[in-house]
Amino acid sequence: MLIRVEGVSFRYPRAKEYSLKNINLKVRKGEFLGILGASGSGKSTLCLTFNGIIPHSIKGEFKGDVYVKGYNTRDTSVARLSTIVGLVMQNPDSQLFNMTVEEEIAFGLENLGLNTEEIKRRVRWALKITGLEGLENEFPPNLSGGQKQRLAIASVLAMKPEVLVLDEPTSQLDPLGKEQVLSLVTLLNKKQGITIILVEHNTEYLLSFADRVIVLDKGEIILEGKPKHVFEEVETLERLGIKIPASVKIAHELKKRGILKKAALDEKELLYEILDLFRRVP
Repeated sequence: MLIRVEGVSFRYPRAKEYSLKNINLKVRKGEFLGILGASGSGKSTLCLTFNGIIPHSIKGEFKGDVYVKGYNTRDTSVARLSTIVGLVMQNPDSQLFNMTVEEEIAFGLENLGLNTEEIKRRVRWALKITGLEGLENEFPPNLSGGQKQRLAIASVLAMKPEVLVLDEPTSQLDPLGKEQVLSLVTLLNKKQGITIILVEHNTEYLLSFADRVIVLDKGEIILEGKPKHVFEEVETLERLGIKIPASVKIAHELKKRGILKKAALDEKELLYEILDLFRRVP
């Protein structure tokens, strides 16, 4: 198991309530895990425990243990953990501070003490896989929102992490930027075999590509399983304010009324179920 979270609770300094409450979670190598939940449910806090920012950099009351490739994050530096778990936040501007795209990607590699040829090789690879070739000398603030987020991802990918944690990476992007970033995330998981942990409000995307989904509410995991099973809990998800794809809502209502035998996750499945219904009509 690549990541194990065992009985983790966390409370920020001066906070009355715990942001995380007795979280138990396992993430397999190569898995695509989606995280859903309302604002303030603990999603971002959980992400910060995966590479040791909590408890090392952000202090508070921390209980339980997080293991990454067997390393207990309590006893392992953030610098060491960052070579295993890469973290991309929702605002790319907060992660970009070099003068050119190329320098931004090389920055973390230089801090690792890698030789010049290895740095150049990794930079070329990161530029290619994120679709940023030709922008090596561009000033990062001049990039579009989608390009900035892909640059933030490229800077993390160059470190060759086994896990990529993305905390709402498309929340500040336009539709084109969102599509570019999510297409890249899919590529990294399906073609490169990188383990993905993604906090994302695009439920249609998670339904299509995530292997497993967890739903957080008030710091607790209240739902966990394959997307098709989690999204059968329509009432619970709606109560939390999580967007439900229209096809899922329609199929759920038809199933409740006894018209369909099972729920559908997308328009194709819904159409198939409706056609099957007509075929069964005498």
